[in-house]
Amino acid sequence: MPILTNAVDVVTHRLPKVVSPKGHAVIDYITIGTFFIAGALFWRKNKRAALGSLLCGGAELAVNLLTDYPGGISPVISFPTHGKIDIGLAAMAATMPEFLAFPNDREKRFFLSQAGIITVATNLTDFDHARPKLYRVPKSRVSS
Repeated sequence: MPILTNAVDVVTHRLPKVVSPKGHAVIDYITIGTFFIAGALFWRKNKRAALGSLLCGGAELAVNLLTDYPGGISPVISFPTHGKIDIGLAAMAATMPEFLAFPNDREKRFFLSQAGIITVATNLTDFDHARPKLYRVPKSRVSS
């Protein structure tokens, strides 16, 4: 990952987890919309950047629709797994300018900022909030 994304990760990783699953879903859909709008705006000037933005938005949308959280449609991916995938999507967004060969274009800043936003949202999300708490019965109370 680029230096900026790593710095954001280090700074926010140990902060309190204040974003709920519902809040995370809202942030995700705003991010998806931003990727799609940027793809449309980039289309005339830089088709590679437009394609990269549409790919990132599509990948994020697919993950969101398959996650078992508010905003998901089919509960295929657990919410904690969604968080791990989000970090991968942030890395994908950050490296998209190099991958699609526009590393010196100004659109690169958009992808780096999106990667940073995804990283911050993921690091501040409480992924254990929605998980059911398992109750273990002490062995002394279990009847044989």
